[in-house]
Amino acid sequence: MNILLNWIPQTPIVAFTILLLVVLTLPPIFERLRLPGLVGLLVAGVVLGPEGLGFLDAETDTMTLLSDIGKIYLMFVAGLEIDLDDFRKQRNQSLIFGGATFLFPLVMGAVVGRGFGMGWNAAILTGSLLASHTLLGFPIVNRLGVIGNKAVTATIGATIITDIAALLVLAICISIHAGNFSALSLMGQLLSLAIYVLVVVVGFNWAGRQYFKRAGDDQGNKFLFILLAVFLASVGAQVINIDKIVGAFLVGLAVNDVLKHGPVEEKVIFVGSTLFIPFFFVDMGLVLKLSSLKTTLTQDLGLTVAIVGTLFLSKFLAAVSVKGLHRYSWNEVLTMWSLSLPQVAATLAAALAGKTAGLLTDVMFNVVILLMLVTAIVGPILTAQFARKLPQPNVPPAATLNPSVVLQPGLPIVSDSAVQFKVMVPVSNPSTERYLIEMAALLARHESGMIVPLSIAKGQMHMDEPELEKTLSRSKNLLARATAVSQEFQAAAQPIVRIDDDVAHGIVRAAREQEANVIVMGWHPTNLIKDRLFGSLIDRVFWSAHCPIAVMRLQEEPVHLNRVLVPINNLTPQALRMVRFAQIFAESSQAEVTLLHVCDRKTETSAINTFQTQLSEILAQFEFKTPITIKIERNDAVAATIVNTAQTYNLVVMRSVRRRTAGGLQVSDVTSKVIPALSSSLILLGEPHYHPPFVNGVGTDKPQLVR
Repeated sequence: MNILLNWIPQTPIVAFTILLLVVLTLPPIFERLRLPGLVGLLVAGVVLGPEGLGFLDAETDTMTLLSDIGKIYLMFVAGLEIDLDDFRKQRNQSLIFGGATFLFPLVMGAVVGRGFGMGWNAAILTGSLLASHTLLGFPIVNRLGVIGNKAVTATIGATIITDIAALLVLAICISIHAGNFSALSLMGQLLSLAIYVLVVVVGFNWAGRQYFKRAGDDQGNKFLFILLAVFLASVGAQVINIDKIVGAFLVGLAVNDVLKHGPVEEKVIFVGSTLFIPFFFVDMGLVLKLSSLKTTLTQDLGLTVAIVGTLFLSKFLAAVSVKGLHRYSWNEVLTMWSLSLPQVAATLAAALAGKTAGLLTDVMFNVVILLMLVTAIVGPILTAQFARKLPQPNVPPAATLNPSVVLQPGLPIVSDSAVQFKVMVPVSNPSTERYLIEMAALLARHESGMIVPLSIAKGQMHMDEPELEKTLSRSKNLLARATAVSQEFQAAAQPIVRIDDDVAHGIVRAAREQEANVIVMGWHPTNLIKDRLFGSLIDRVFWSAHCPIAVMRLQEEPVHLNRVLVPINNLTPQALRMVRFAQIFAESSQAEVTLLHVCDRKTETSAINTFQTQLSEILAQFEFKTPITIKIERNDAVAATIVNTAQTYNLVVMRSVRRRTAGGLQVSDVTSKVIPALSSSLILLGEPHYHPPFVNGVGTDKPQLVR
């Protein structure tokens, strides 16, 4: 091994290359073993560290820099991922549960720390490590359709309380540990901390809004502004002697409303979750010493059991303490408990900061790593067990649903029948143009509307460039073919050529100008690095469009697609719009529709019957004129069930849904698993990322997109 180490150059580029290899290969392997991907990164750090192969060293400048960036990025993303809208919906319940689920672990953890001989400062910091939580169970409650449950919303909102409070305790404890403690110095530290929080949360929010207004569509400069804000706040935190992760988290909260889950946020999170955050977890593994961990599991097993047990008990008591106050059921209490168990993002970052400052011992650091492993595995398992027993949030009664507006969420709801239904079809590929126009013609004819074929001629500043003339000529030929196909299917067409230096912007601006009700686009995989980094054309249209987008991969002529499968997870307005879209297509092409609902194996029969009854009532309101079947399957392998069922259908219609990230690491999505395995035609129905509230009793939630 020494010979191999001598042969490999000890340069920063070698360390960076090794890290890239680890991040690319190990997380998927551990996820197949049903373990969190970050566990694989920790294992890689241990194996490659000083007590393993010795390829990486946490003490080098390279690893120190990359780890610090990753730690800052992790806390920034944690702040971004807190949904302030959810917090505002259940503000009082979130505040009360947030306070309870912070104070119970803080006090009980501090008592345990004192019982094992820690000083007051270290004991209080230990308690604060147990007080925060990471929402690893969010994708589970999202998949089960109970994210609108008041207990789930309160727990999500409580994250903002626990994370902020835990980080402030960390800042105070490290400040006290670093200097001479006195009442005057403590008051000065608290005052400087209060001023700092105000400047970051209010000042950065204002600066971000002002800069984004002036930057226009320049996403590159917006991206750089956000990065500057994050690291500027981290530097400011160090100036007043608090840890840099406090500033990063506060900036995440400050720019939350500025980014509004748009494309700039997507780029920021992508860079962090792909590179720097995984580097931080590898560095955690480098710091973790196997010999010390073995000693902790043997000689300090009592402390380990006490800390883990205290976390489970204190989080449970916190959930029980608010049960009577807000009349939660026991299933809701247990779901709140399980959601608040995982200790990943803030806990690991704070533990490393405490260890670096000399406030936490190696033994306590090892205990925190073990705590993370236990809660990251057990928490989501318990969430899946309890959340499936929660009742579905109230669905708007069928009588309040107006089918005529279900398909048009981004437009003002008007009753004027003179407003013509419009289907916009961007055309650029002659090989797929005919099928797209055929589909648009079927939809437009059904709604007594028209098609708007659109061709974007990409041009820069000079309008007399020969290349632009060629592009315009090609656009006119494409539109002539589109018009011919429209006439063949007896649908009115209004072709448009638009000159624009950005294709995505040209599409969404033309759609808005023409007041299109839906955009029909061709689908293509996003395998290019450019698409992953800067977003594909489809992604960018999704982020900016004002109306629904139907992305299509058609294997045959739409008129021959006579068996349609529509997987439906829950009865949200977005899911109902997908059903309405399938209905319009089926009626225009005389097709049969099957709605497929895949639930967990342990779902109670009463819950299935309730879901089927509610769906049947809604379908009756839609007044289907073509055969429709409701099919419910019990199976934990949702994606595999959809793929197997789709084998007897020639068209699958799905919603395009993007999952949140957990601790900065991307969570897999059912849609992304289904798409490559389907051999049939496919339609992904997505929605604009933001739209105004609906009327007629149909509420809104934030649509999310597929990656």
